[in-house]
Order: sequence, then C-alpha cells, then structure tokens
Amino acid sequence: MTETVGPNVTVDGVLRRSARRTPARIAVNYDERTWTYEELDDAVSRAARVLRDTGLARGDRVGAYGHNSDAYLIGFLACARAGLVHVPVNQNLTGDDLAYIVGQSGSTLVMADPDLAGQLPDGVRVLPLRDADDSLLARLASTPPYDGEEPRTEDLVQLLYTSGTTAAPKGAMMTHRSLVHEYLSAIAALDLSAGDLPVHSLPLYHSAQMHVFLLPYLAVGARNTILDAPDAERIFDLIETGRADSLFAPPTVWIGLSNRPDFATRDLSGLRKAYYGASIMPVPVLERLKERLPKLAFFNCFGQSEIGPLAMVLGPHEHKGRMDSCGRPVLFVEARLVDESGKDVPDGERGEIVYRSPQLCEGYWDKPEETAGAFRDGWFHSGDLAVRDSHGYFTVVDRVKDVINSGGVLVASRQVEDVLYTHDAVAEVAVIGLPDERWIEAVTAVVVRRGEVAEEELLAYAREKLAGFKAPKRVLFVDELPRNASGKILKRELRDRFQEEPARTVAPGD
Repeated sequence: MTETVGPNVTVDGVLRRSARRTPARIAVNYDERTWTYEELDDAVSRAARVLRDTGLARGDRVGAYGHNSDAYLIGFLACARAGLVHVPVNQNLTGDDLAYIVGQSGSTLVMADPDLAGQLPDGVRVLPLRDADDSLLARLASTPPYDGEEPRTEDLVQLLYTSGTTAAPKGAMMTHRSLVHEYLSAIAALDLSAGDLPVHSLPLYHSAQMHVFLLPYLAVGARNTILDAPDAERIFDLIETGRADSLFAPPTVWIGLSNRPDFATRDLSGLRKAYYGASIMPVPVLERLKERLPKLAFFNCFGQSEIGPLAMVLGPHEHKGRMDSCGRPVLFVEARLVDESGKDVPDGERGEIVYRSPQLCEGYWDKPEETAGAFRDGWFHSGDLAVRDSHGYFTVVDRVKDVINSGGVLVASRQVEDVLYTHDAVAEVAVIGLPDERWIEAVTAVVVRRGEVAEEELLAYAREKLAGFKAPKRVLFVDELPRNASGKILKRELRDRFQEEPARTVAPGD
C-alpha cells in the first residue's frame, strides 16, 4: 500500500509531538507515580543518554526483561530515541528459553527488574530498570537529555519475538516506519481518542498491549493507567471510580472476568470500550459478556507480531450476525486468501491469509530461510486459515498447523470448541488432534471443568450438535490450559503432553 509516514517520523517522535501539543496533560499513571506528557518525554531523552553512555552504538540490541511499569515504557522509548533496537523478553522465561532470545538477538545489554536479573545468562550486562540506586529510573535526575543523532524512519527499532506456539521463536524485525503505520491503523480502526481512560494490564513486552493500545493512546494524548497484571479487583475498582473506561484483554482474561461471582454485582457501567484479541474469542463467551453489559462497545482485534500486530478489526456495529468474524483489514493492510499454490480462493472457501502492508516486519532476525518461506511473491503468509464473505469480512477457522486431519477429512478446531463452550460445565476448552490408527488424528477436547461432568456426557453433547467426523473422540480433563502471557493457548504443548495417550474405542455413532 501507499505509505504516508514521512522520512523523519519515528516511534519516539509519537510521544514528542504529544508532549509539544499537550505538555501538562497526564500521560501515564503507574503505582504512586504520575507523568505528564512533558515529563515523560524529558525522561525518555534522559534515559536515551543513560543507555548511550554505557557504550552502546546505533543499531545495538538491548533486551528488556521486566514486569509492567513506567520504567519499562521509558526504556522502550529511550531505545527508540537513541537509535537502539529494543528486544522485549517474556518475563516468565527462564533457563534455555531466556538464553535463546538473549543470545539469538545478540543483545549486549539487558534492562531488567532486579528480581529477574538473576535469571539472565552469565556474562550478560544488566542495567536495572527500577528499584535500585543505579537503575535507569534513578539515574534520570542526574543525567542530561540525549542530544545525539536522531533515528531514521527506516531504522530497526524492535525485534518482536513470535510466541513460539509451533516452533522456536523468531525475531520479527520492526522498523520505526512499520510501527508508526500500525499506530495510525489502530487509532483509526479502534476509535482511540484523547478523552479515553485506558487501563493497560497485559504484559508490555507483548506487541498487542504496547503497540495496539499504549503507544497509539500516547499518540492521541490520552491518560493511561499501567497495571502490573490483569488484576480483576483493581480493574473493577478503576472502572467503578471513573478512572478507566477502556480495556483490552485476551479471551482467556475476559473468560476469567466473566466467571467471577462479582462480575454480576459490580457497577461496570462506566466501561465504554472493550477490546479482545490475541486468540479466538468463543462466541458463547462473547454473548454472555454482551448480555451482562449491553451498552459496552466490543472490538475484535486480530493480527500477529509480524504486522505490528493489528491486521483486522471487527467494530461494535459490525458484530450482529457475524460474531465469529475477525472483521476487515485496517487502514494500511491488504489481505487475500490463497490456496496451497498461492492462487486466490473464492468467497466462502477456506484459504490462508496473506498480507501486504507497510506495517510488516522486514523479515526474521538472522533467519533467512524462515524469512524466505514467509515472504513469497511480495506477500506475507500468515499461517491462519479463514473464509471471507461477499462483504469482505474474514472469519478465522484455524491455524494451518492446528487443523485436524480426521479420517482424511480436515476439521477446524474452533467450531468444535465453540460447541463445547455452550455446555455449562465447561470453563475452558482446547481441541487438538492426537495420533490415532483409525482416524490418523483423533479429535480430542482438553477441558477445564467448572462443574461435575463426565467424559461420556461431553462426547454425547458434542455428537448432538456436530457432524460425526467433527465430534471429539476423546475428552481429557486438566486443571488449567497452558498459555503464553498474551493469552494464547499453547496447543503444541498439549499435543506434546498427550502424544502418548492410548487410543480408545469410542461410543457408537462416531
């Protein structure tokens, strides 16, 4: 698509312009600290000087291994202003997983919270983010602002590592240009405005919370509240006291909120905008939320790290009749559906989503073969299977690698999951394929119960509502489903865990 971002428009410049426009407006609340836009912009410049004074050079990679905080945000924007490449790391990673990202990215310094720094590989230079006398935050008052060379719009600003649900994580190379285009798309598609009061509770290392919400909201001049984690009690308190009216959460968090006893009794009428994404929202859960909060505007946000990550949005006025849809492409994204040979598929038929956009990454860091495999004929191949209707709305049916081959017939796990979510005793469910001599892969439901229910009851329930080849052949019960911090259920981990589950004869009618 045609680009609109100019030659000197950068990620850190998003904040700088807001600071010049509304210097005294509150930009961020975190814990007991409050930053105006002018104060936050000044802190970013001083933090950029701190980083460059450690000996870092333009283009060096800097890891970020910390919990949500104002210091984490300042560290990211300081890297952007100093011409460095920020490498956000999941704060839950340890051992080989942590060492892999630090090593593969070539990070020569890691900004880390003190309680996490001990997990880092030996020999890695560490700059405490906060809670230490020599931390990034503590040094700001005694450090002059950065006055060196400004970054260019085509420079790399971040390596966004993919969640690794099917393979080792890959570092998507994001430029200032790609992220600023994505911010503009988010602002336009999600109705973000200066008068909103967003609360940011999902991990800031993840692209959705940082790049779909926090940075675009800083661009429009909103007042932002950062929480350490999606604590339901704190979120409900902020809404009831008029300090929050906008919330993003993945389906797993929305499920947790809606399952709380006080969800039915707290005054949540002040919540105006609800955003969900990062994984597929079960339709029965969305219907339950809408019934409880009928005036709440719901937005479905869909995409992936490689595109910044917002690619499609289903707005509040578009949900009726298509609640399972992920919407239409946002401002700077073109999308098509193609078959295995790369040819367009007709509306109503399943195909892989491919994208073309200035929001896209430049490829994967130090992985030329993976880059060539994903970027073909000028389009990025997403790995998501979807159908498109005649009005241009896309509905994702599965990941390419999550489709189940049952008896030679392909089964989309999402349809099976949506059926099981309508059973009162099912709190959460993930449907996977497990090896089976008869079926090639047996459709298997992994269920977290919220009431007493037997396997045969769920199997019978599914057979009443699904064609025989789609109905689960087995149900496995677990206490919780594995997921990454963005809320995505790790089906690869479930397949690995239950790979050796013995096959069983199922009831007649399968």
